[in-house]
Order: sequence, then C-alpha cells, then structure tokens
Amino acid sequence: MTSAGLTAKRGGPLRGRVRAPGDKSISHRSLILGALARGTTEIEGLLEGDDVLRTAAAMRSFGAKVERLGEGRWRVEGAGGFSEPADVIDCGNAGTGVRLIMGAMAGFPFAATFTGDESLRGRPMRRVLGPLGQMGASFMGRSNGRLPLTLQGGALQHLSYRLPEPSAQVKSAVLLAGLHAQGGAQVIEPEATRDHTERMLRAFGAVVEVEDKADGRWITLPGGQTLTGTTVRVPGDPSSAAFPLVAALVTPGSEVTVEGVLLNELRTGLFTTLQEMGADLAITNVREESGEPVGDITARHSALKGVAVPPERAPSMIDEYPILAVAAAFADGSTAMRGIGEMRVKESDRIALMAAGLASCGVGVEEEPEGLIVVGSARGNHPVAGGARVTTKGDHRIAMSHLVMGLASDAPVAVDEPGMIATSFPGFVELMRGMGAEIS
Repeated sequence: MTSAGLTAKRGGPLRGRVRAPGDKSISHRSLILGALARGTTEIEGLLEGDDVLRTAAAMRSFGAKVERLGEGRWRVEGAGGFSEPADVIDCGNAGTGVRLIMGAMAGFPFAATFTGDESLRGRPMRRVLGPLGQMGASFMGRSNGRLPLTLQGGALQHLSYRLPEPSAQVKSAVLLAGLHAQGGAQVIEPEATRDHTERMLRAFGAVVEVEDKADGRWITLPGGQTLTGTTVRVPGDPSSAAFPLVAALVTPGSEVTVEGVLLNELRTGLFTTLQEMGADLAITNVREESGEPVGDITARHSALKGVAVPPERAPSMIDEYPILAVAAAFADGSTAMRGIGEMRVKESDRIALMAAGLASCGVGVEEEPEGLIVVGSARGNHPVAGGARVTTKGDHRIAMSHLVMGLASDAPVAVDEPGMIATSFPGFVELMRGMGAEIS
C-alpha cells in the first residue's frame, strides 16, 4: 500500500472464510499488563499494526523484555513495574496506547516524555491528565494537555473518580494508575464502556470488584496488588471484522464468514444494529478464550432498512459508525446516528469526513453537532452513485469504509492516504481481494 491512493470498484460476489486481525484494545492491554507483571506473559494473536507495535516499543523503553516469536506470537518478560526510559516515548497514532501507558507509568517515581504523529499531537489528553493529576501526578505540555508532554509520576493517592463522559481509555488509565497508588482506585461510569481492562487485570491475578448501582457501574481496584504473567489469546477485532461483513451485506450474492471475533457485549453494538436493519448475520461456534467470549460471524447479502440507533448504544460501537454509515447508504430509508460527538475527536473529525465522503458519492446525508443522518436510497442493487475521490485525512477507518462502499457503488470510489490502514488492519487489501473484492 502506498500513499498514492486506492480505488475500489464493483465486481462479483464476495465469498470466503477469513480471520479478522487481533483486537486492538486487547492487544495494547496485553503488552502493558505483561510489562507491569512479574514473570512471563505469552501472547497469541497480537495485532501487529503500527499502533500496537508502538506500545510494544514503549514497554521495552520502560524496561520490559518484549520479543516477537512468530506471526502474532509475542513474549513479554515483566519486572513487576516500569523503570525510567532513556528517551522520548513516541506513540505514533495510538490514542489508546498513549493514554493507557500514561496511566500505567503515573504510578512510578520518574518522569517520561510522550509524543506522537501529527494526528495524535492534536488530540486532547486532559481527560486522562485530570484524574491522574488528582492522584498526585503532574505534567508539563502544550495547551489543552496536548503532546508532546512530560508526565511526572510517583506517590499516587487513592482516587474515586466519576467519569464525566463514557471513556474506556480514561477508566483504564485511572485503574492502571491505581495499581501503584496508595489505596488503589475506583471509577464510577454512568454508562458501561468496554471492560477489557477489568477482565484482563483479573487474568493477571488482580482483584477487581464491579457493582452495578442506580447511579452507574462502580469499579473498585483495591490497593497493594501485584500482577503475575499469564497467557493471553487475543480474539479477532469486531471493529475490523465489520468491514468484510458489511461488504458482504451490501454486495449482491455475497456470503462471508469472519472467524474468532470478539463478542464482548460492550463491543457488539454494530452487529445488533445491523440485525435491526434486517441484516442476515449468523453468529456460531461461540466459546470463551482468555476470559472473553468469541465466535464466528457469517454475513449474507441483505435488503437493509434504515433505523434510529439508540444514543446509549454509542459506547459499544463508537469506532464502527463510519462503516455503519456505509451500510445505511445502501438501506431503504433514513438511519439516524446520534450521541456520537466522541467521533469528532478520534483520529479525525469522523462525522465531518463521513458526511463529506458520502455526499461526494451521491448519498443524502445530514450532519449534526453530535450526530449523522444518512438517507439510504435502496433501489435495484446499486443505489449509491460513487465516483468520488474521498479525503481521509489519514484516518484508517474513513479509508476502509469508503473502499467498502466502492465495492457496491455504480462508479468506483477512491481514497487518498490509505497507508494508515495498517495502524489497525494490516493486510486489509489482501484479505478483501482474497474474497473477490476489486481494490487496486
């Protein structure tokens, strides 16, 4: 893949059985907890995209021995904590990585400097730095807590923190800081967000108490705990599985199965929404791996209808709204997506970019401050005109979503800057071509 752009055009049906790359959220956490733990952690199925490789490099900088044994197979030798890094920690494009690493590092008595690429340096870090500051960490950085910044850790105190908005990254940063805080930490979330950190802390031997109360979910990490290395099998990323599955739903005659997909109920909002739209999605072979439910998902070409997505579902599918917007473009009627303001502070302003891309391909779309309404025009098999070159601002999900749209549009759809796809889905183009997609 080069920066010259990619073009997707309509061809025959998509068919095949594939495996999505490892879940990005779980991959980051397995490396970080492995480095914090004492002993050996063996990881299978690690996502080897740039974001996760940056986290692996960061863990080496903090003193862990991290080695790649084979495709997706990694070993981490942790020393029970972090040591002072000799150089700046460059997290590339990894928003999850940098926020979780800052939380983990805040518990140790030294300073570390973090930076990232242009996109990451523009993203606000105050949501994480605020609670870490309340625990006793301090920082010096650019305005609004933007990278590059230097974080000084150590001597943290217990904090009971109510999340002002749903954010698994902020919750995780506070819990990871709590591992080395006097008295641990507690997070109260008004809406449940992805719980991979809680599940994985338990897998590494920590006690994590979760209680649902009238005012939200209370997550308590008692103080004075140590982590022990373990074996982690990373399931397929539902955010990545979404692309071949939606491609099959909108491309006539298609049937595609994605194997080993994470089915954690706090991550499956897209699949629920697609089924409400009339999608033929079958979930089989459900099992548990490393404390997480996984299964195989088969998608067949379907006549979709527009729906109103409940705003409270947003935390369970916040990364999937771009590809949902593509499915909505091929549906009959309007699909309303609201309560998704978080999308404006992702790798790009995803609401604005999706609205612009859809409109340039002839799709009716209405942009709201915290929402997006897509007017599907299902008539015949090819309701979307296509024919545009879409600006992605280097956002991997924007690029992949529009390429999927091009597979079922009347005219080809091109995207600029597709190189960033490798941050979350290395091998995306090859996998899609293997099922019959025409992407060049």
